[in-house]
Amino acid sequence: MHIAAWLGFTILALICFGVVGLLQKLSTDLISAESALLWLIAGFVLLEPFVYPGRSILQYSPRSIAIIFVAGILNALGSWAILAAMKSGGKASVVVPLTAIYPMVVCVLGPLLLHEHITSKQGVGIAFGLAAIFLLAR
Repeated sequence: MHIAAWLGFTILALICFGVVGLLQKLSTDLISAESALLWLIAGFVLLEPFVYPGRSILQYSPRSIAIIFVAGILNALGSWAILAAMKSGGKASVVVPLTAIYPMVVCVLGPLLLHEHITSKQGVGIAFGLAAIFLLAR
């Protein structure tokens, strides 16, 4: 059976993010959110040589570098916010699924910034996501 490369990567992400939510909660029971974020970044740095394609960073356009740099800052800030939420008493079973609804931001901004279209079926999915936020936050 042949699995498309994107699906394999998606399943890997699902498993990794599922386990990382538990590890983040365990870590914030022991250390500060800021310290946990530093160790998270260390994990990124240690993994990078194994996944980097080898292309020189200088070959990318300044615009591409700026966009991904801002994405990296937002990723780190979001990671810190998850860790801080758990350190502040948030349950992993609520914090992780609630923050995992982040694609809804893309659903709203995609049409505005990327000129993408939302179908009625996707609109229903967004409504369910909003309902999930309400239900999880209670």
